[in-house]
Order: sequence, then C-alpha cells, then structure tokens
Amino acid sequence: MWLAVALLLCPAAGADTAVDLLGARDKQDRGALEKIVAQLMTQAEKRATDARALYMLAIAESYLAEINLELRLKNEARAAAEAGIRAAEKAVSLKNDVADYHRVLGTLCGQVIPANVLAGLKYGRCALDSVNKAIQMDPKSSGAFLARGVGNYYLPTQFGGGVDLAIRDIQKAIELDAKSADAYMWLGVAYRKKNQFPDARKALQKSLELNPSRIWTKQLLEKTPK
Repeated sequence: MWLAVALLLCPAAGADTAVDLLGARDKQDRGALEKIVAQLMTQAEKRATDARALYMLAIAESYLAEINLELRLKNEARAAAEAGIRAAEKAVSLKNDVADYHRVLGTLCGQVIPANVLAGLKYGRCALDSVNKAIQMDPKSSGAFLARGVGNYYLPTQFGGGVDLAIRDIQKAIELDAKSADAYMWLGVAYRKKNQFPDARKALQKSLELNPSRIWTKQLLEKTPK
C-alpha cells in the first residue's frame, strides 16, 4: 500500500526495492533491511535536496523499526525510528504539500515511544500532529488512519492515546481499504490488548488471508487464545 505510493513519488527507487523492503519486513529479515537502508541512505546523501529520496529512506527506517519492535529490540527500534525521523523531517521541509510525507513522519515518531514510554512526552505530539496533517490533506488515505491508529495504540491514555482510539482509526483504515493486511493485523493486535480474543483471531486470520507471508501475524495468531 504505502510502497505503491512511494514508487509513484520516487520511481528511481525501482520496483525491486519495494519488493525487497516488503519481503524483508514480512520475513523479519533485519540484515536485508539494514542493507536496503544503507543503500537508500547513500542515495539520499548524494541527493540531499531530493525529498523523494529522503522519503524512501524514511520508509525503510520505519520498516526496520517495525521489525525491531516485533523482535523486542527496543533500543535498535528507537535508533532506526530516530534516523527515519531525521530523513522524514527533511523531506517535509523540502516538500510540505505531500500527505504521505507527513504520514511517515508521524509513524516514525510513534515508533520511538514503545522503546521508552517517557518519549511520549517528546514524540507523542509529533506523531499525532503529523498524522492528523496527513489526514487533513488526504482524508481518504487508509495508510494515514492506520498510522494514527498504531500511534494511539502505543501512546498512553494520559498522553491522549489509548486502545479504543486505536481501534476506531484502524476500522476507518479498513473501511477505506478492505484489502489492507496491515490494518487487519493491527486490529487483531488492538483486540488482543483488550482481551477480545475471538475478534482478535478473526482479524488476524483475515490479515493472513491477504498477506500469508507476514511472520509476525502468524506468531500473533498462534499466541492468541481460541
């Protein structure tokens, strides 16, 4: 979903890069993702004023942070997310009128929080403001609503987040894109947190129907009580 948008904005990245990114994320292949990040970082350094190159780097760092969180490597997740934030901020500063640049910035800010809950004070506002900006610019963006949902999932209630808000946004993401495997997966994650296990299993099974390759979804389903 997001990678398709990225390729439209940055065709120089190539279809192979998108396939490799998604495949590495789905297989939790940190080594492969780190290599892609290094390649995209080199490209971004050569084209320091190219917002699209910075955007692709930010997406790759976000995927690396995502699988680090799945593997409970919190420090590594935070490092990847913070590196991605720097790239995304530069992309936004260069081209402020692209909704998905704001979406990926908000996603990355939200990914810092699980590594350190106190980071919610610093990054929680960035996560919400950036994703809200993306939704304002593109109210039909399933990815933006999903990003806000994931951000609310990680953001403690006292900082304005919470699982109920997360579920509402994720359901909106599914309404906008019924084939979003990521949205169904996160809906299952949110239901698990509320101990609504039948609903969680249903959502996770749907996610696997849409994307059978995602290892984390399989692991979540296996751990969810029947």
